[in-house]
Amino acid sequence: MDPASIESLHSALQAQELDKLSVMIKRLAPEPTEQEHPIEVPARAPPLGVAPVVSSLAQNARLESPTRFSVFLNNVLQIFRLSCSTSIMRQVLKLLVVVSLQNLILSFQPLFTFDGISLTHRDITQKAILRKTAEVCRDIGISEGWAFSLTIDDNLSADKVQSACSPAGTSSSTLSGVSFLTSITSVYLSNSYVDVRFLLSARRHFDDETFQEGRDLITEGLSAVKASVKMENFFTGRVTLGTIIHTLQDFYSHSNWVELGRTAPYSALIRPDQALQNLAGPTTPTCRNCAGENCDNNLLPEVLKQGLLTSGYFDPIFLSKPAGKCSHGGALDQTSRRDPVGGINKDTSGSSHGLLHQKAADMAVSATAELLQDIRLAVGDQTFLRFMGLSFAPVLCFVIDTTGSMSDDIDEAKRVSFSIIDGRRGTEQEPSGYILVPFNDPDFGPVTKTTNADVFKASISNLTAAGGGDEPEMCLSGLQLALTAAPPHSEIFVFTDAPAKDFVLKNTITALIESTKTKVTFMLTNVFAGRRRRMSQDVNQRALSPSNDQLYRDLAQKSGGQTIEVTKLSLSQATTVIEDSSVGAVVTIFQRVLDPGRPENFTFSVDGSLRHVIAYITGFSVLSYSITSPTGVSQSSIQSSGPLANITTTGNLHRLKLSTETQTGLWQISVNSMSSYSVKVTGQSSVSFIYDLVASYEGAHSDFSLMYGRPVTGNNVSLLVSVQGSDQAKVTEVTLFDSSGPTEVNGSLQSVGSGSFVVTFVSIPAGDYAVTLRGEEVSSTSKSLPISFQRQASTMFKTTSILVTTEVNKTNIEPGTTVSVPFAVATTSDGSVNKLFKVRANNDRSYASTSPGTVMIEAASGTRGTANGTITLTVPETAASGTDVTLTIEVEDEAATDINYSVLRFSVAAKVVDQSRPVCQVVSTSGICPSSSLCVSSQWIFIANITDGINGTGIGSITILQGNGSLSTSSVAGVGGENVTVATYNASCCSLSVELSVVDNVGNVGTCVGQARVNTITGEPTISTNVPATTATGNTTTTGGASMIMSSPLLVSVMVFYLWK
Repeated sequence: MDPASIESLHSALQAQELDKLSVMIKRLAPEPTEQEHPIEVPARAPPLGVAPVVSSLAQNARLESPTRFSVFLNNVLQIFRLSCSTSIMRQVLKLLVVVSLQNLILSFQPLFTFDGISLTHRDITQKAILRKTAEVCRDIGISEGWAFSLTIDDNLSADKVQSACSPAGTSSSTLSGVSFLTSITSVYLSNSYVDVRFLLSARRHFDDETFQEGRDLITEGLSAVKASVKMENFFTGRVTLGTIIHTLQDFYSHSNWVELGRTAPYSALIRPDQALQNLAGPTTPTCRNCAGENCDNNLLPEVLKQGLLTSGYFDPIFLSKPAGKCSHGGALDQTSRRDPVGGINKDTSGSSHGLLHQKAADMAVSATAELLQDIRLAVGDQTFLRFMGLSFAPVLCFVIDTTGSMSDDIDEAKRVSFSIIDGRRGTEQEPSGYILVPFNDPDFGPVTKTTNADVFKASISNLTAAGGGDEPEMCLSGLQLALTAAPPHSEIFVFTDAPAKDFVLKNTITALIESTKTKVTFMLTNVFAGRRRRMSQDVNQRALSPSNDQLYRDLAQKSGGQTIEVTKLSLSQATTVIEDSSVGAVVTIFQRVLDPGRPENFTFSVDGSLRHVIAYITGFSVLSYSITSPTGVSQSSIQSSGPLANITTTGNLHRLKLSTETQTGLWQISVNSMSSYSVKVTGQSSVSFIYDLVASYEGAHSDFSLMYGRPVTGNNVSLLVSVQGSDQAKVTEVTLFDSSGPTEVNGSLQSVGSGSFVVTFVSIPAGDYAVTLRGEEVSSTSKSLPISFQRQASTMFKTTSILVTTEVNKTNIEPGTTVSVPFAVATTSDGSVNKLFKVRANNDRSYASTSPGTVMIEAASGTRGTANGTITLTVPETAASGTDVTLTIEVEDEAATDINYSVLRFSVAAKVVDQSRPVCQVVSTSGICPSSSLCVSSQWIFIANITDGINGTGIGSITILQGNGSLSTSSVAGVGGENVTVATYNASCCSLSVELSVVDNVGNVGTCVGQARVNTITGEPTISTNVPATTATGNTTTTGGASMIMSSPLLVSVMVFYLWK
């Protein structure tokens, strides 16, 4: 491009002159020919965002001059490794326009809207998840005989659903909604990311009549979700779920489905075995010009009369579209300026067809719920609830050193876990899952991940302490496996008496802790006196040195966990912290670490929702402390049993269990020590919160997207804060606190509904920050002083001057294939000198991977340059579908004083060939039920043959979806050689219908429905007509009743009722 063109283009972008831009870009990069196919590239990125150079330069380099703008264009081409061909330049310029005008949204608003009317992808996703979760709980309640009292409507909240799904008699203070909140949030943040990463991808939004391509994205993703859930890799399943429901939801806003008068979702979009019907042909006109600004009637009457399905075309630069076709519409859509002018999108109430926005959004909710129902049927009710994050207690997660000196530690881990399991089995406080990771040297793993307590008990019982000659062990490798296996916001307990041999993984562990917000507590034994390998006289020389111990302290502090240092003989007294934290609804009220130590007074608020408040102080050397209640009563550390707390001391751990009648108000803990120490206060409460770092979009339609990695020092930082129990508490303040300063930064709050807030902090300085939330109890009355509450997020985050952005076109990888991850590195520091950065990439599956060791940012005449590279990850052919893999990319400056990271999750998804649902053929319905009240004494039987075809993957499960009878199955040989499963359902005449859910081995779902005939004539005999059928092979299973083995030959009766869905 010549300098004059660059200057003109730069000027038009700065002024946001769309007409001028369109003319210029058409001259620089003419209209595409039919042979050219646009590449799918990232288009809309947050500040520092996803399209590496586009965002990092366009947003941060402040392209004030055409010279810098020219550098920017060259770097854009470089990052995509593309030549300056006409078609590529056209795509790059489209990117540039969209990034420059990123306040314009081209779908349902991703997260938030402030017009008070329009619904966003976040609203739609939350409504569907809450509705479907509530329906599952209701159905479980009916089948198990417990009351479900919640009305399922549009007024549901996560708190209401969590409470209604809880076992009867559960105290609200022991209900933890963090997992549920986290799951919902991860799905809608993944949903919104599609608008960030793939704004110009027509198939991801059903633009340009790409119905088959969009349906393929949904169905392929749906298969990947089911595979992930089947492997209990829920996190990656939720990420994939969010991306596909974005596309599904956009169908109802971007197509004319609603205008056609449809009142139910288009089920073919989630069922690949159903043909897409009545699509408008590529040359069929679909729209006429709008009447001025009014586009209410711009769809052609013939289209509506024939029920033809169409969607709008969209292009931010070029006017071209097929003759007579509808446009998307809106200020950024250039196609809407060509006849037929206008658009048909229903993204907001102010869109071209905005009058139908609410109907489109409601349809999108129903369609999302229908997709969730398909997942539910494929995986089962209990697994579905766990996938949605509905649990009442955390997972129990142990990482255990199994070398020779750890025998006592293993026994204690076994004892405390057995105590928790046996004492809570069958209650709401039973752990929601169990994870066990052993390690030694050179081995670590495998991971035992289960919801079956007996499987966990067997696994931990099989651990033996053996081997180990040199002292360091593979502790961090084992911890890495646990961090990627455990749900976010978990707590992991690490048992060891040795330093970490793999200390090089410290930054990887830190990145995983920050991204998953997981606490890590280290149980270190024999720290003082002779540790490890009692094999010779030099035992005392193998003590864990202060420097080795500091690694564990740093990781515990970063995560909000603790480093507990005791002797092996006293370990059993310290493991009470595991019992304390493994119950539901544990919240952190206050936490501080002082290193080096100093005398300090710490205050914290206790509110009326808190139960079982416990304070922990860890520290050695000369340490004394006292605790003071709101009424001024004090108790010192020398009083093990006093008026305020029961105090126990084991090693460096001081545990203060506050009395049952804990007073509300402001408490104080005073610590006197010059050595490092920590103070942590926890309790059980239904009031808690989670947060996510988000990047903001400024403009007329401001919005946010999830931020990956650390925020940049000196920039504004935004948090999306979601509060559980928001009906019980009024949030008044959210702050960031860095104890090393100490520095406290106050944020400005903006409510976005559903108990969530966007909190903005202006120009935060460098530091390690903990997030603190404060407010008042809603129950406080005007007759008394308001009762304050406070909560603190356990995990801290750190600011950085390094920007790391990655480009991931897909999160699902086929076995035997390689995925490439381009990345870019930029820095906010002085750009006048060359800068070298170290790059490290590793994954938790030890899959083959390549990565550059370093990248160089070259001096760029004072502008912020970038360095680019590519990392590859190869999935072996033997990897099972549904397996997840976590790739951590770290970029560190040459002096090792600053680091940033990107944590990417992928799911292994084998290509699904079997896309057909199981086929149900009713064999017979026998027995006629009386119409009188004597139903208990009468029975009816429903029999069906179920197959998955000769080329199918086979029947995986058959369950009773509706009905109170018993089900048995047996295997028979079909006439064509296919396997046939005979399902026999037997019920009393008090239950007159049955619906069976049939799932094949790749998750395709069908249902089979039968109904008994009711005798309306007194004394009418039962009629049965039989003909020979198939021969049984004798393999039989039974569900919910006595086994029924099919005899040979089978008899076929006249079918009374048959319905196949």
